[in-house]
Order: sequence, then structure tokens, then C-alpha cells
Amino acid sequence: MTKIVFMFEKPLGMRDTLPALYEAKKKIRNAMSSQIESWGYQFIETPTLEYYETIGEASAILDRQLFKLLDSQGHTLVLRPDMTAPIARVAASRLYKGEYPLRIAYSANVFRAQQHEGGRPAEFEQIGVEYIGDTTTSADAEVISLMIAALKQAGLTNFTVPIGHIGYVKSLFMEIVGNEARADVLQRYLYEKNYVGYREHVKNLPLSSIDKQRLLSLLQLRGNDAKIAKAKELVECEEGKKAAEELEMLWKKLDAFGVTEHIKIDFNLVSHMSYYTGILFEVYAENVGFLVGNGGRYDHLFEKFDRPAPATGFGIRIDRLLEALDLPQDEPEIHCVIFSAEQRDEAIRFAMNKREQGERVILQDIAGIKDVDACTSAFAKNTFFLGKTRKEEE
Repeated sequence: MTKIVFMFEKPLGMRDTLPALYEAKKKIRNAMSSQIESWGYQFIETPTLEYYETIGEASAILDRQLFKLLDSQGHTLVLRPDMTAPIARVAASRLYKGEYPLRIAYSANVFRAQQHEGGRPAEFEQIGVEYIGDTTTSADAEVISLMIAALKQAGLTNFTVPIGHIGYVKSLFMEIVGNEARADVLQRYLYEKNYVGYREHVKNLPLSSIDKQRLLSLLQLRGNDAKIAKAKELVECEEGKKAAEELEMLWKKLDAFGVTEHIKIDFNLVSHMSYYTGILFEVYAENVGFLVGNGGRYDHLFEKFDRPAPATGFGIRIDRLLEALDLPQDEPEIHCVIFSAEQRDEAIRFAMNKREQGERVILQDIAGIKDVDACTSAFAKNTFFLGKTRKEEE
């Protein structure tokens, strides 16, 4: 069998980042990082490879989406599929002592295997925060407000942050349909935002007309804070009412931060991330149909590391934010100093002076260029000649 060499091919879902795109991503990353640090969050890094038995199993990412490999000792490793679980591992083992909350930030690539290309990357960069050790809605309000501030710092202006509560949805469904299997089916329709399918499914359930109407009324609980009062009326159990009250408190605190212009109440909001336990939220940009980022409260994840602690956080997809911003991917301004041998010292001094002024400078020995005109054209007006060109020497 003839061996096929994929000389220019990349693994499924992997992408190259060329200079112009790299510059655009760096601009966004730096802007958001600066805002996050100004709120007192500290950045950390975790290994790209983690043990499957810890991070792989603690993560909410599906097993089939994990990249697995074996180390020399036969241990199964995974490329980190998200950052929440690795940070929980670090915090539980080395940082969090339970004395006061931790505010941790990250900017890192994560890896999720794709079965089909479909334009979806298997490796992408996330930037986000984890707020560990605070059970109050003040922590949720801070995380959401910081996320909004960071998005604005990156240049995004027209976006919406739907907020919901997974506890409300679960309570209402269990109250009406009676078991988790039936509730999971309903949640799946909401996660896929298949509201037509949800309605049809509800109509075919063996329920009273009153209960069917209650399930259908859930779809109307989307909009401003006035929907919270209606949500309280719809649910009967204490857990559901408590969830609605938490959203009510959260809204008031977000209003104090001055960010409610971007907030939308959405009691239909659910997530495929199984570790979310309470308030959760998403980010959508205007004229862009996909999710830019998301987050929420996950109060039980730390139990998997034998260090129970409440936590909340968010993650923003840099690639999707870049698409939402639609930034021009221009090449950075780079000066090129072309010099002949006798002008080497002068060229070095010239370049160093410009670099000290914060400019980018290439030093190019003319002997190393095959086509001076092509090099001059590449850097346009930013080309400087020190000494004689080959043409002048001829």
C-alpha cells in the first residue's frame, strides 16, 4: 500500500494562526487581560496535559471529545478540554484554604476532538476567570459585570447576556413530569433552543392541560426583570422559588454595577456543562449567531478534589469574539533597515533608537536579499537604505 504523506495537511479541526490574525488576537487578549487584572484577578497557567482520572473525569466535556494519549508509565493523559477543572485542581491542592475567596484568571488554549470538520476548531483559546469561595449573588454579579467590562474593553459594544438559573428549570420540570429522565428530555430541547420541538413534545405528554400550559408558559419567561415575578407564580416548590429570588437579587446587584442594559432574563437557559448548579449565563453578539462566551455557578466541582467550595466564573472564546468584532487583520507597521557592510554600525544604532521608541524594526543585510525591489515593496514607505544598493555598486 502506498504511503500517503500529508505534507501540508493538519489534523481535523486544527488551525494555523498567521501573523495578521495573531496580531488581532493579541490585541483582544491584552485588552481583556488588562481589564481583568484591574479587578484584582491574578493569572495562572496549568499544564496542557492532565491525567484523565482527574481532569478528564472532572470536566463536563463529553468523553468522546477528549484527546487521550498514554505516557511512558502507561497512565492515560488528556489534552485539557477546558480550564475550569484544571484551575479547580490547582486551587484545591495549592491555593484555596477557605479563609477568603480566590480570584483567578487564565488565557489558554483548550482541546476538544471533532468527529467531523464542519468549520469547528478542535483547538481554541479561551480567556476567563474563576471566583472561588463565595456563595453570594454578589460573586455572580461581579463575574458577570467583569465579563461585560472586559468585552467592552476589547471593543464589543452590541451584545446581550441572557441569565438564568439551572435550579429553576430542574425544579419546574421535576415538579410537573416527576422524574429525571423526562426532565432531561425537556432540558435537551431547551439546550438546543428547539422551541418548536419543545412545544410539540409537551403537547404529547400524558399531563393535565394545566400542567401542559405551565410547561408552555416557561417559554414566555424571557425578557426584562418583570419576568421574575411571573416565574415565581409559575413554580410551586421552594427550590424553584428560591432560584427565582436569587435571580431577582442578582438583577439588583447588576443594576448597581450599571450593566443591566446588556442583561436579559431567560428562565429557559440550560447548559450541556453538567457541573453548573445555579445561576448561569451566555454572551451573544449582534449579527452573530453563535455563542461568544458563557459561565455560571458550579458549587460541587471542588468536591471531586476533596475540597468542597462554591465557585463561579466565565470563559470567552477569543476566536468567536474576534469574528464578532470583525477587526481588520492588518499587518503591523514594521520598519526595514537595509544596510551594506560599511554601514552596519550605523544601521544597528538607527534600529536600536527606533526600537527604544516602541517601533518594530528589521535589520537586513543587503547581501542576504535576492530581490531588493521586492523587499522594498513589502515594507513600502517604511524601508530605509543605509549604504549603497547592489544597483548603485554596479
